[in-house]
Amino acid sequence: MFRLNIFLLLIVIACALAVVTSQHRGRKLFQALEAEQDKVRQLDVEYGQLQIEMSTWATHPRVEKIARERLRMVVPAPHSALPVQPKEAN
Repeated sequence: MFRLNIFLLLIVIACALAVVTSQHRGRKLFQALEAEQDKVRQLDVEYGQLQIEMSTWATHPRVEKIARERLRMVVPAPHSALPVQPKEAN
């Protein structure tokens, strides 16, 4: 009977250690999950900021200003523009 009690005590201790270990792992994994979710939120904010910046860079007045200043492009005069006729489909 004494041996059985010792055996059962060892099993209970092993189970208690397993529970503590699994809880510790669970908490560590939850902390890692929270850290990754924070990174996702930060990346979402950065992505939104980049989208706003990209739309600002691609506005028509800005593109036109760069075309005029850097590339020295001008709008053609109306009499110099030639109409293009579409090809007929065969």
